[in-house]
Amino acid sequence: MTPTELRSEIPVLNRTTYMNTGASGPSPTRVVEAAESCLERHEYEASAAEGMYPMAFDVLDRTRETVADHLGASADEIALTQSTTDGINRIAAALDWEEGDTVVRTDLEHSAGILPWKRLEGHGVETRTLASENGRLDTDAIKDAVAGAKLLCFSALTWTHGTMLPVEELTSIAHDAGALVLVDAVQCPGQMATDVTEWGADFVAGAGHKWLLGPFGAGFCFVRDGAETGLEPAHIGYRSVEDPDADAFSYGPGARRLEVGTVSPAPYAGLGEAISVIEELGYETIEGRIRELTARLKDGLVAADGVRLLSPREYESGLVTFEVDDPELFVERLADEDVRIRPLPYPENSVRASVHVFNTEDDIDALLEYV
Repeated sequence: MTPTELRSEIPVLNRTTYMNTGASGPSPTRVVEAAESCLERHEYEASAAEGMYPMAFDVLDRTRETVADHLGASADEIALTQSTTDGINRIAAALDWEEGDTVVRTDLEHSAGILPWKRLEGHGVETRTLASENGRLDTDAIKDAVAGAKLLCFSALTWTHGTMLPVEELTSIAHDAGALVLVDAVQCPGQMATDVTEWGADFVAGAGHKWLLGPFGAGFCFVRDGAETGLEPAHIGYRSVEDPDADAFSYGPGARRLEVGTVSPAPYAGLGEAISVIEELGYETIEGRIRELTARLKDGLVAADGVRLLSPREYESGLVTFEVDDPELFVERLADEDVRIRPLPYPENSVRASVHVFNTEDDIDALLEYV
């Protein structure tokens, strides 16, 4: 598959210039068809064949394997969730918190990496927030902050600046201090090769509806082999345990203890197909194309009057953030011309364009025309 062939499979691109994949990616027709076909088989045929539950379990098992292979993990290390927020919350609720425990996060986090810790503050858990500068963190400040902490939570790729944080280094610092590590990786898979085992983190949460171009409702959470022993999930169901009918329950292997009960298999069938699309393209093609297009966009932004580039000038990701006088008005004006980007709550007066492999030079120029 080529980027042009992918573009032809995404119907919405016939109507709009779409550069908001960092929020949600438009699915190709074959991804939607995979989800629809799964739902139709589940509802129309499975009850008269292998059964609705066995059919759903087969889809979930295959998707878990697909996600694991794509992320360099084992299937036992992957729990299927609904979203990144869902995955982070499952970890937050499963850890054994005591009054006086500390969570460290950065000021670059999405609400998914903020709100679970705010809730825990009501139970005596302290939150320390690491200040950043231009999407970067100071290593010495991290060492000081994680001293005595129970958990460090941060985004691998910042949604605010498109900067890639040094995940392995931060993880090593936290582990040396005796802290666990939870990484929000939702902005990575789909636009860059991601091997979660190389990071060394204890937990990694993500979802398929952004750069992977999957449907809403299919997320995943990596739990490093052995890290599951410290998790006591707040919710339990037949998918969490070895034998739901046993007098005394025991959790299923690995990350599976974070799964609970009945979910539709359709979004997960779509996620599996979406990963197949990404792998057909290949990350060499994807990253090369994003690199070329973001360079074109940044060149145009730097040359424009009244605009300040906030993302790094050099390539790090497909997220390009820049400052304008009135973000809301700017985004609305672009939408009137069928160009889709988004304003950000932080940094101040900023908007963000998300450039993916299906975008073109004409898309970039369409945005730059209104800068």
